[in-house]
Amino acid sequence: MNPVYYLYLAALLFTIGAAGVLIRRNAIVVFMCIELMLNACNLAFVTFSRMHGNLDGQIIAFFTMVVAAAEVVVGLAIIVSIFRTRHTASVDDASLMKL
Repeated sequence: MNPVYYLYLAALLFTIGAAGVLIRRNAIVVFMCIELMLNACNLAFVTFSRMHGNLDGQIIAFFTMVVAAAEVVVGLAIIVSIFRTRHTASVDDASLMKL
């Protein structure tokens, strides 16, 4: 299979994720769209790694997955704390948590 198709798929997934971040207001959906964008970047890294015949892109994709896992843990903790105080997971209400 041609590697260009994987790059097209990565671009499509990144576009869907970016549109979801810009359009949606629910924090959980926004985090899922960010994860979709990170997975699209990982697909592009692995595709370029495969095209050039080295493992650099796969190593970067692995570290991106580790950072994404840490981001999910911190992000979900913030969402839970917002939900406990405001009883909503809307991104618009998150700005009300200023001191």
